[in-house]
Amino acid sequence: MSEINLKLTKNEAIVLFDLLNRFSETDKLSIEYPSEQRVLWDLSCSLEIELSELFDPNYDDLLRLARETLT
Repeated sequence: MSEINLKLTKNEAIVLFDLLNRFSETDKLSIEYPSEQRVLWDLSCSLEIELSELFDPNYDDLLRLARETLT
């Protein structure tokens, strides 16, 4: 499986970790602070830059396969 490397600032990493940890403990994904929304937007933008697959005509199939593989 190929890898993608994303860079986060220390502050982004702390905020993202706390958001994911809270989700892991509660099974509820909720934005409680504006910084959490910001870090998710930034992460989404970073992924959009790295993933040419997003623009592939077969994206739905690629997404389905990725989900199945990770499950």
